Amino acid sequence: MDNSDTGQFIPDYLGAFEGSWTEQTPAERVRFVVLDTETTSTDARTARLITIGALAVNGGQILLGDAFEEMIALGYTSSSVAVHGITRDESREGVSEAAAIESFLKYLRDGVTVGHHIGHDIETINRAAERNFGIKLENQSLDTMDLALHLKDDGAFLGKPEFEDFSLDALCDLFGVVPHDRHTAGGDAFITAQIFLRLLRIARKFGRNRLGALTVPYPT
Repeated sequence: MDNSDTGQFIPDYLGAFEGSWTEQTPAERVRFVVLDTETTSTDARTARLITIGALAVNGGQILLGDAFEEMIALGYTSSSVAVHGITRDESREGVSEAAAIESFLKYLRDGVTVGHHIGHDIETINRAAERNFGIKLENQSLDTMDLALHLKDDGAFLGKPEFEDFSLDALCDLFGVVPHDRHTAGGDAFITAQIFLRLLRIARKFGRNRLGALTVPYPT
């Protein structure tokens, strides 16, 4: 565990959940934080964070001024270049894992985390937070793929009988979202935020107006 003074932020982070969002909170009032990470592997048990990208959605809008992006300094690996296009110099310019987690949790506060297949992102961040500070994320979470599947069950995609692929790229095609900066943490977070806004609009039509009707708990 990190023994530096950075651990002083933890009470503020944990305290943010007092009086936070409930299942009955109207979705439009919630501060959602759309999250994406780039990691060294797809196995969250051993993966290390490379970048964290996030931005807020509130009141039916993407808040570009309420965004976060950080690169973590790692030993230079060929996989970082091949998958994420990160150069040796860029890798050296990153911050420590502890500093990145501290900055992210100060930004995140009690925001409801949103992502596509968000389980990997949450588990990788949890392992980093536990290594450095002995804590895990306390935030509620929502997976855009799960929400899309729930809406399909509601009948939201009856006009598209051939639509069975709920990958991020397929949802971009469905909603006309241009996948700019795909496979970067900030880029994928922005793409996911655009898809999330479209899913929220559909959700309202099917009576999913409150947080409890949207969130799918991430298994602990």
